[in-house]
Amino acid sequence: MTEAITVKTFPVGHLRCNCTIIADHQRKEALVIDPGGDADKILAYLDEQGLRLSQAIHTHAHFDHIMASGNLKKQTGCSLGLHPDDRMLWDHLEEQCRMFSLPYSPLPAPDQYLSHQQELLLGRCRGEALHTPGHTPGSMSFYFPEQSLLIAGDTLFRGSVGRTDLWGGDFAKIQHSIQEIIYRLDEETTVVTGHGPQTTIAYELRHNAIISGRKG
Repeated sequence: MTEAITVKTFPVGHLRCNCTIIADHQRKEALVIDPGGDADKILAYLDEQGLRLSQAIHTHAHFDHIMASGNLKKQTGCSLGLHPDDRMLWDHLEEQCRMFSLPYSPLPAPDQYLSHQQELLLGRCRGEALHTPGHTPGSMSFYFPEQSLLIAGDTLFRGSVGRTDLWGGDFAKIQHSIQEIIYRLDEETTVVTGHGPQTTIAYELRHNAIISGRKG
């Protein structure tokens, strides 16, 4: 890992979504991915590390990956990024919360819409946004090659894949996203999943119970 670039992942919110903070400590700047709850916990870590939060980006817009986003923007002024195909889910957060009997706080509109192969910039850290639909229409994965890291959200889990029976889910699309995009990355890449333990692309290629091996 590049010196002074750190990666911190911890579970947040009611469904224990994996929230990841990538930081350039030389520039004291941070990027948070999937702030699904526990804004105070996220803010406390940033304060402890002396970091300024510049961006919050989201693998998708299910409630458990976006619940703390409004609070973070209010407290830090960070920009919020989302793929446009998940804007409908973002705008229906209230209905999502009602289904799980959770308190609802309105979210501001996203500040930027992310696109496939868009460059992600955080100080000296460079990444790439990859559109990996299937779990939701706008699901994204975020790849940081120098850190050998992929943030996959709910597209890929250790030994499994994300649900496709929810609104906008599509098994054929998630299969394509995994086989044609994710499994094409370096096999030694560590994968931070949406929930639960990390994995590697090498492990999933050989052992994933739902989708193993590259197409063709």
